[in-house]
This record gives sequence, C-alpha cells and structure tokens, in this order.
Amino acid sequence: MAKPRMDLSTFVGKLLEEQDGDVLREGVRVLAQALMETEVTGLVGAERHERSEDRTAYRNGTRVRSWDTRVGTVDLAIPKVRPGSYFPSLLQPRRRAEQALLTVVQEAYVHGVSTRKVDDLVKGLGLDGISKSEVSRICGELDPVVEAFRSRRLTTEYPYVWLDATYHKVRIDGRVVSQATVVAIGVTLDGERQILGVDVGASEDRGFWTAFLRSLVKRGLAGVRLVISDAHEGLKQAIGTVLNGAAWQRCRVHFMRNLLATVPQAMREPIAAIVRTIFAQPDHASALTQLHKVADGLRARLPQAAALLEDAAEDILAHKHFPEEHRRQLHSTNPLERLNKEIKRRSNVVGIFPNVKATIRLVGAILLEQDDEWAVAERRYFSVESMKRLLTPLVPASDHELLMAIA
Repeated sequence: MAKPRMDLSTFVGKLLEEQDGDVLREGVRVLAQALMETEVTGLVGAERHERSEDRTAYRNGTRVRSWDTRVGTVDLAIPKVRPGSYFPSLLQPRRRAEQALLTVVQEAYVHGVSTRKVDDLVKGLGLDGISKSEVSRICGELDPVVEAFRSRRLTTEYPYVWLDATYHKVRIDGRVVSQATVVAIGVTLDGERQILGVDVGASEDRGFWTAFLRSLVKRGLAGVRLVISDAHEGLKQAIGTVLNGAAWQRCRVHFMRNLLATVPQAMREPIAAIVRTIFAQPDHASALTQLHKVADGLRARLPQAAALLEDAAEDILAHKHFPEEHRRQLHSTNPLERLNKEIKRRSNVVGIFPNVKATIRLVGAILLEQDDEWAVAERRYFSVESMKRLLTPLVPASDHELLMAIA
C-alpha cells in the first residue's frame, strides 16, 4: 500500500519544529532539487520536455553526489546537460580544496613550524589570533571527507591506470624530510577518468608501492589491462606482483630523457628525431622493426644508447597493442604530470607540511575536487565507441579472411 503523502502545511510545520531529522533532510533535498531544476532551466533555455526556440542545450540524466549539511548528509541528483556542463551554485566547486589549504596554513602556524611564507600568509589572511582548538575543529570536519574519498569502493573496471609520485617536505619527529606522495588515476569502461587513490610514504621502494597497489585492489580495482608509469624498479616489481596480467608501458617522455643523457650534447637533437621515427609507425610490429633498425644504426658510435633501446623495446611500445585513438594518452604519464603540477602549485604555498596527515588533507582535497570536475566534464576522456574496440579482440586480416571463407 502506498504511503500517504504529507500535506504541505504539515510538512512546513515539521520543518519549523526542527525536531524530525529525516523530515529536515528531506526538506533540504526537495528545496535543493528545486533550485537545481531552476538553474538548469535557465542554463538550457527551456523547461523539462518543453519545445523552445531559446533552447541551447538538453538535459542528459543525473549523477548522484552526497552533500554534507547541518541536518545530515543529503543525496542530490545533480542534472547533467549536453553540450556543456552544470555544477550547482549551492555546492561551490573548489571550496573544499581551498578550505584544506587554509587549514594546513593555520595548522603550520599554530604549531610553530611555519616558514616565513606561511607567516606572511597568516597575517595577510588575518589569522594570527587563531587557536589550536579552532584548527582542530576545522580539520575534524575535513579529514573524514578526504578519508571517505580515499577509501571509497571502486565499483567498475579500469582498463587503463596511470601511476606517478611527487615529493613534499614534511616535518616528522622534529625533522624536515622528503616524503613521496603517490597518486593513481584510471579510465573506466565508459571512457571516463577517475582518481583511484593517493598515499604518502617515506620512499618509492617496492614495499611502499606494493602496499599502495594492494590497497587499491582491496577496494575493488579490477580489469586493468595497461599500467603507465616511470621506470622505478620498485614500482615495476610491485605492478608485476599485484597487477599480474596487466601490460606495462614505460613513460616515453622519461625514457627519452634517459636515452639522450647517454648521447653527446651536439648529437641529441638529431638522435631524438631518429628515435621518434619508431613511435611514428602505425602498429606494434612495424614500430619494433624500426626500433631494431635504429638500434643497429646507433650501435657503432653510441653503443649505450643502442643497448638501452633494445632493452626497453617492449616496455616503450606496449601502448601500440591498444586502440589507435588511445595511444597519444597512453605512451606517457603526462595526464598525471599535469595533475601533479596542480598539486605542486597549491602545496608550494605551504612549503613545509606540519605532518603527514596535513599533506594527505590538502592533496586529497585537491584530488577530490578534480574528480568532481571530471565527473561533470562535457567530453569523456575516451569515447564509448573506442572503448568498445578495446574490449573487442583484434582478428588478423588472414584469420578474418579464413573465417569468412568457412562461413
């Protein structure tokens, strides 16, 4: 039997009493949905299902996002539009990352471990009278949000995964030490990018990377076909151990730097041009053939460069086994490097983090906001059609002709 609908006067009365938490949350949700519907109508130029000459875009379903309010967490169905994107004004994008940066500055200040740069920021923001209890309160609100994001379940498959690290100065036991901040991003079967995880540790050795990758698998990471990263030996070993069965693509940008470091300065530009002819080939077989030709040509005068090419052949050409439309993004860690630059831009404001938790708070908040922006992006990272080609095994031409003859 259907539950009778509450009349409007009773509903408003319940809200004004501020005693029924469920009713309050439902009221906030209803009002928020109405506000978003009004904003989307103005954005697309037409009401839902309305035919209008003023229409500039169309509604394209919704995505669910949790919204933390004073009456509890409310699940909102945020409308999506096509073409373009929509983000509700009431959620204020980027607010969480800026708040995280502010708390790190505050925490550094109240613990007396800030740099001159942080001291100047604190005075400029008018925060020099802030107390430790106030900082603890703000951090207590942010940390659970970031931790929930870092530990959330990964509920789909991720054929492509990028891994990279950047370094931050962190005060630990009274000493300032360099800590590795590792980040993983992936692409779903629908071609959309997501932040998979982030962690901070003492080094990039095999044990640290293995623990990080195992934490991703424990949270649901599956279906990985290609991992793109730099050639850290510990990371490569960890990938082979934890993501057994996935191919590994060595970052081509980093490889070229390593290769040209073995070449005299005057020869680097022409050698780089010659090596790039390998990557210009249309498929893996022709690229591998060209690589051997280039290595043979270099062996007499540049034996070290030739050996490096031969040894890394399969690692730098792994992306050639995947759809052509994807290869430009698969041959290097550049997609993650750009994200690391944004992290560095924000973290440089701090200089030295007061502790590891503060590092995770700021970096995690930045990544959470980036994940939100990717979720509402107008275009997918890879098209659905190209992802279908990834999932369809390629049949060689000769085999295809044989199958057609049999049929």
